[in-house]
Amino acid sequence: MRNFTIYLASLLCLFLTKTFAQETFEDKAKAIADKIENITKDEKASLKLEIEAVNSQLESGSITADQADAKKLQLAEARAKSIEFRVNEAQNELKDLVQQKVDGKITEKDSSEHTYKISWDPKKNRKNRYEAGESRTTSQFVFSFGATNLVTDGAVAHSDFKYLRSHYFELGVTGNTRIFQNYNLLHAKYGVSVTYNTLRPTDNRIFTESGDQTYLTTSPIHQKDTHFRNVSIIVPVHLEFDLSGSEMKDDKRVFRTHDSFRVGLGGFVGTNVRTKQILEFEDYKGDDVKQKTKGDYNVTDFVYGVSAYAGWKELSLYCKYDLNPFFEDNPVDQNSISLGLRWDWN
Repeated sequence: MRNFTIYLASLLCLFLTKTFAQETFEDKAKAIADKIENITKDEKASLKLEIEAVNSQLESGSITADQADAKKLQLAEARAKSIEFRVNEAQNELKDLVQQKVDGKITEKDSSEHTYKISWDPKKNRKNRYEAGESRTTSQFVFSFGATNLVTDGAVAHSDFKYLRSHYFELGVTGNTRIFQNYNLLHAKYGVSVTYNTLRPTDNRIFTESGDQTYLTTSPIHQKDTHFRNVSIIVPVHLEFDLSGSEMKDDKRVFRTHDSFRVGLGGFVGTNVRTKQILEFEDYKGDDVKQKTKGDYNVTDFVYGVSAYAGWKELSLYCKYDLNPFFEDNPVDQNSISLGLRWDWN
């Protein structure tokens, strides 16, 4: 399931790239040039690994020095032929590209056909979008942060984790498509995000694995700080209600987005890609120690849940709730919940 989610996220990233990027002749030529450069690097790296394997055989005594030299020469010749073949293929691609340019089969798009330019200045970006023309699909950078905790027995009260110091961050890219041609209220919002969730236990406790279960136990050493961090890749999908409306520009109707009150309702699926516990304490010498331990800690790999946001223009209040249990096999289910602020920059 984890591989499927990563594959789905990769497909969505590819879709967003092709949707929102205009590839020019120069871009294609540069891509081929980079390809030629990478061919040599890849082949040399592979040859290095093969030579190291031969050296290991020589050190173990399974082959003689003469046999090792012969093998190395054979491997070098094979990699040289591979480089020549692959580079010739790439050069032929470049020749075909240049010929298409000469024949007029490749034409540069006029700037008026671009929907927008990615910018960290929302006001400037909206102006560019109006001048360039209206499109049903736009893209946004998303950043969100806030507090996170675990819901136990349906409640967050009396939590085992610090409320203000347990936090999350989310960074991603989204596409926003107006569902109806001439109706601006409903939008489909979809994308890919990386999330960082950090829990800080109370009362000098740390997480301890016992078989297939994970518990909080009191640390025998005074902990200055304890972090329990999960990193996940998620694919969020929302139905967004946007009251931005539209306006006339040069006798054309332009539909605006992220310019008024917005509400999004939806959910997400994804996979946990990294879990680690960070302990900070003083050792017996009085020196500060930071200890990082990576592992799965029986955290559920496949994550899914519901999420919603409501706000004005780029800024909104954001809430997400994991429907999957935080720990896969613990006797009591605990579910992650996060509440914070979210920015969507066009």
